[in-house]
Amino acid sequence: MHRQSQIKRSVSNSLYRPRNIGQSIILLPFLFGKARTMAAIEASTTVTTPIRKRKKKHIILRSIGWFFKLVIALVILSLLATISFIWWTPPRTSYMMQSGEPVVYQYVSIDHISRYVLAATIAHEDQELGTRPGAFDIEAFNARAKAYIEGKPDPSGSTIPQQLAKNIFLTPQQNAVRKGIEAGLATEFSLILSEERILELYLNYAQFGPKLYGICAATWYYFGNPPWNITEYQAAQLMGVLPLPNLVQRAKDGGIYLGPVVNFRVWDYVNGAANVHVPRQIEGMGGWKAAVATIGITDTAADHANERGSADSCSAMPSSVLDRIKQEDSTWKP
Repeated sequence: MHRQSQIKRSVSNSLYRPRNIGQSIILLPFLFGKARTMAAIEASTTVTTPIRKRKKKHIILRSIGWFFKLVIALVILSLLATISFIWWTPPRTSYMMQSGEPVVYQYVSIDHISRYVLAATIAHEDQELGTRPGAFDIEAFNARAKAYIEGKPDPSGSTIPQQLAKNIFLTPQQNAVRKGIEAGLATEFSLILSEERILELYLNYAQFGPKLYGICAATWYYFGNPPWNITEYQAAQLMGVLPLPNLVQRAKDGGIYLGPVVNFRVWDYVNGAANVHVPRQIEGMGGWKAAVATIGITDTAADHANERGSADSCSAMPSSVLDRIKQEDSTWKP
């Protein structure tokens, strides 16, 4: 047994122990290859983790880069859209499309809108439209944001540029993201468009009834008159319609319905605006002429009477208004 174990050891050792220089040379490639393989395995285990980290970091950086490219592209598109509003008035807005057809609407130039309407809108909706450097006051905006976060009532309300941005591009949803986008778009309007153009667009897109948009449709629908032939009282009443347009109804014989079954909030807003708030606000601004002068308007709608044959004068009742009234009252005759 002892002899056999010695033989086995000698045989085993002879496999790995070269007997001469020639055998050593023959075994060198094998031994060197084995060492190199082991080194590669060790290196791969130490290099794999940094490579994965670099790949992950690269993916994150690429994602951030694409995000900023997307933001820049959207900003450029919104700027181009805002610039186009200097000359172009889109026939539909986001709010109109969301309300569904048929929409009652027709464009009217600000030249053919009663200065009573312009003054009432400035006094009631945004007295600083023509004097404020920007779309909104930063302190007021921060106060509104804080109130929203804390679940408190809005302390001041949106300015006309903010409302215009919402009406054209956005949705009625109330959330922080939408408010942020609204602020950015309103700032673009304020930087690119004149206050006169901003007010013109606002009055053309404001909602004055269920699926009824713009001052042209509103004055014909409620009062049977073009927007250049509206009284101070009627202009003030229309300001009371703005907070709850979907609840307002036309009286059978014309005018805004304020009868026995009217929604109390509608009654309160319309009467409050017409009899208290708007007259007081206009008086505080020095009268209707002083109010419209804050946005650079010193003429009257009557000064453009010789242009009332144009398509943008709203001198005739829009067909969409006529259809709406006939639908509501089959006995009505113009």
